[in-house]
Amino acid sequence: MDVFDAIRKRRSVRSYQDRPVEKEKLEKVLEAARLAPSAKNRQEWRFIVVTDEEKIKMLVDACKGQRFVGEAPVVIVGLADPSVSRWYKVDIGIAMEHMALEAVELGLGTCWIGAFYPEKVKEILDIPDEKEVVALLTLGYPKDEGKLITSRKGLNEIVCYNRYCFQD
Repeated sequence: MDVFDAIRKRRSVRSYQDRPVEKEKLEKVLEAARLAPSAKNRQEWRFIVVTDEEKIKMLVDACKGQRFVGEAPVVIVGLADPSVSRWYKVDIGIAMEHMALEAVELGLGTCWIGAFYPEKVKEILDIPDEKEVVALLTLGYPKDEGKLITSRKGLNEIVCYNRYCFQD
């Protein structure tokens, strides 16, 4: 599979099989994040890989009751120290999307979690106050193929060249 195929096939998975992710596959997903670029190569991101079923169940509540979070065999929490780099959110976003695309390559599914209570996540995972939880990513084998979103805006609706051209 090439990168563009992975981009086409990537979707948000909200239903997972009751099946663990093999260590080799998990490590390859994490390696994809490690290889991601970051501002000034600071690599300020940090990731907590949650596989403990009890902690994952607790994360459901921290993720505003999104039940599918509890179905995932793995939840990856992306965090950083905001004082190190002003670009930490962008850097974590790039690294986590690298993980999502590698997951597609490996037959796994992911879903970005942006709706969560940061303080609850910190409490569950013993994250220090000075760290900021930026996003969570569920990871596992999809229960079904699901529906790919095919309705996308055309390039002419989202791209301008050399000047602002949108008709808002």
